Amino acid sequence: MKKVLIANRGEIAVRIIRACKDYGLTSVAVYADADADALFVRLADEAFALDGVTAKDSYLDIEKLIAIAKRSGADAVHPGYGFLSERSEFAEAVIDAGLIWIGPDPQVIEALGDKLQARAIAQKVGAPLVAGSDSAISSPAEALAFAKKFGLPIAIKAAHGGGGRGLKIARELGEVEELFSSATREAVAAFGRGECYVEQFLDRPRHIEAQVLADRLGNVLVVGTRDCSLQRRNQKLVEEAPAPFLSDEQREKIHSAARDICTAAGYTGAGTVEFLLSADGVISFLEVNTRLQVEHPVTEETTGLDLVIEQFRIAEGQPISVTTMPEPRGHAIEFRINMEDPGRGFLPSAGEISKFTAPSGPGVRLDSGVASGSTIPPMFDSLSAKLIVWGATREQAIARSRRALSEFAIDGVPSVLPFHRAVIAHDDFAKEFRVHTRWIETDFAETLEAASRPAPAESTGLLRGHVEIDGKRVEIGIPDTFLRLLGPLSAASNSNKKSEENDVGAVTAPVPGLLVHWNVSDGAIVEKGDVLAMMDVMKMETAVTAPVSGTIAILAEAGSSQTAGAVIARITSGTTSTTEQAKPETRT
Repeated sequence: MKKVLIANRGEIAVRIIRACKDYGLTSVAVYADADADALFVRLADEAFALDGVTAKDSYLDIEKLIAIAKRSGADAVHPGYGFLSERSEFAEAVIDAGLIWIGPDPQVIEALGDKLQARAIAQKVGAPLVAGSDSAISSPAEALAFAKKFGLPIAIKAAHGGGGRGLKIARELGEVEELFSSATREAVAAFGRGECYVEQFLDRPRHIEAQVLADRLGNVLVVGTRDCSLQRRNQKLVEEAPAPFLSDEQREKIHSAARDICTAAGYTGAGTVEFLLSADGVISFLEVNTRLQVEHPVTEETTGLDLVIEQFRIAEGQPISVTTMPEPRGHAIEFRINMEDPGRGFLPSAGEISKFTAPSGPGVRLDSGVASGSTIPPMFDSLSAKLIVWGATREQAIARSRRALSEFAIDGVPSVLPFHRAVIAHDDFAKEFRVHTRWIETDFAETLEAASRPAPAESTGLLRGHVEIDGKRVEIGIPDTFLRLLGPLSAASNSNKKSEENDVGAVTAPVPGLLVHWNVSDGAIVEKGDVLAMMDVMKMETAVTAPVSGTIAILAEAGSSQTAGAVIARITSGTTSTTEQAKPETRT
């Protein structure tokens, strides 16, 4: 293996690029239009354009990725996490192209990526499990019947999902049907498949996971545990290793189940087996992530292993570099630096980072995909960096975390830093450890100030065209900030995207992102507060509600990209349809 194409973006692409340099490999980056000047593109040895704006047209386009791998001369592909990392068809395409796939075999990804098959494997090896449906359910009625039989709460899960996408927790019978529909929509949007199943949900559980390494020589090794209980909307925010406050019996049960599941599945590479742990000590298998985890650095800091380089070694057919589980060295805590406003319910934000001042000092590591001047595009995940803090003890790691978070400054785009500072000072985390997966929604009582809304980013991508050089037609891409040189023409082209403050009937996009679908038809009569549409911002659904009552004229098509504040519909009083109004252009 000599040259690795990284089929990803952001901080994980940077992480893999650095591992390539450490291991003596050449790195190849690929990028969507909005990432043309991103940090990972600049750090890679080579970079190739994917010629796309959305994830579907760039990082999820298998044909483009394989074509670039061949064009660049890469002999291996690392998928990172998210995007195509757990898609068996991508692994197959890489292998069929004669390239090395840095991950488990396609059939293993398929088996463990299907949550129902993964449950069956877990049952076969005797792993702890709560009750769940034996197959995918096809209607909300089936979910409702399960809830009535086994009781609430229940978890509605995408059978081919992961990372919290397509996961909904129903706590009341009346919300089961809508949550089933929402989970199905998210699953289709994120994974291309909408099958869902249901299982009992352990209320107020901790989220514990085991990091596994498995090579092609038959060695399967658990190299540590992590606690990932601090979450919002089922997305992790704070993780630590080793998982604290576990009994020896609980830790051994988690280790054994993780090892047995991976052995039974024929797993190879780095993977994570996840569990829930209830307040009364019940452990239940959750899922297997057949990829590198976002939170892998805390395991690296407490074991001395480089998990990306272990992935390289395993892909080359070499053994794992250790033969027994390393004894944990101290304690590490990771803080995900998402560009979200905790004062507005963790609303994702896009825009330009005007200031990015990172902490340093003993025990501090930063894995970042951004720097001062970086642009956060609206169409991708909000995770932009990770702060990892190590200490000889958990207490020292917490003390160093307080210091590091106090040094950290990000301006221009809201971030979750205020939340992290509040958490690290909270007794539930720092002393008693009473956190659980819904702690933020149920027990975190602090009111965080809403951040200033970011200014729209000056650049949203590239303008593409062709020029002739020595008689050869060549495509070029120019940052669209050059439109500013056109003066009034540039301003006029975007004027229809701005909201009108005094237009009380204007329905505006609350966030920048994709207008997924309309819940109402053009010309319908709506009431103030009705949910009119759903937007997808950084892979999370956000509702668009009616500001007033009246008749709606839809001005933007489902599937179009919108900037924050763009007028996507207008409501007029009375019952006369206003469809004859001119519809503004929308970017697609």
